[in-house]
Amino acid sequence: MLVNCVAYQEGARLVDLPVEQISDYLDKPGCFVWVALRDPSPQELDAMRREFDLHPLAVEDASHGHQRPKVDEYGDTLFVVMQLIEFVGGELNVGEVAVFAGPNYVLSVRTGSRQHFLGVRERCEREPQLLKQGSGYVLYALMDAVVDRYFPILELLQTELESIEERIFVRGATRLNIERLYALKRKLMQLEHAVSSLLQFSGKLHGGRVPAVCANTQPYFRDIGDHLSRIEASIDSIRETIGTVIMVNLSMVTIEEGEITKRLAAWAAIFAVATAFAGIWGMNFEVMPELKLRWGYPAALALIVGTSTYLWWRFRRSGWL
Repeated sequence: MLVNCVAYQEGARLVDLPVEQISDYLDKPGCFVWVALRDPSPQELDAMRREFDLHPLAVEDASHGHQRPKVDEYGDTLFVVMQLIEFVGGELNVGEVAVFAGPNYVLSVRTGSRQHFLGVRERCEREPQLLKQGSGYVLYALMDAVVDRYFPILELLQTELESIEERIFVRGATRLNIERLYALKRKLMQLEHAVSSLLQFSGKLHGGRVPAVCANTQPYFRDIGDHLSRIEASIDSIRETIGTVIMVNLSMVTIEEGEITKRLAAWAAIFAVATAFAGIWGMNFEVMPELKLRWGYPAALALIVGTSTYLWWRFRRSGWL
């Protein structure tokens, strides 16, 4: 689906145009075309391929989706794939945006995500001096918007981890904590895959030899690299904390099992004493004087109850019961 197709000249919005007229503006001096697609059909992508002379392999990647973040060069065209991450119903949804940036055009193809970039276009149009730099600045603005949207996801993951930490020492919450920790770890891995790959390839856009599209915007792409490094450091910190919390939680399981074992052992000792007395007096010997006593039975019960009560008190005092 075509979201918008706009021609710009010298940093100013020139005209909204139909796809069929794109080629008419590509050769105008100081002019470039910015097209945005959302979940496009094969026919729409093929039309863009013809208008911008895109490489078939890049178009194939954009149409199939499910690509890892990457930066590829096809002649004077830069092909950048980024993952769009958002919370949907408590789970992370991973979409994708593929950006084709050429000398006089930018084509963004968004799939599998509700996030849009209308605010990015408005931001660029408010800064005509920067937009005058052409497709390189638009590519930066799109990448910056994607990376900035990773920060709220990171904060939500940190908040979720803090809520789990608060329940680590709650009795009976061990299993639920483990399940939540592993679910959190899975979400963190999804974010890490998006960030680490993009950080690895974003270095191609600043420093040393860079694509011609990015030649005038290297400081901006360096800033994106700094943001990605900060996010990656935070991800590493959260991962280490999750590992520590999992170890503490497993230690709590061992402690709880030890407490249960001590209680069982204490009750077993108490019943063992009562069983011992009953076993002695239950032997079928004829010469057992205490069995002939008038108060023998009440005395035996009193001894069993008294001994059991004393043991219970000692175990209770020792923290076993």
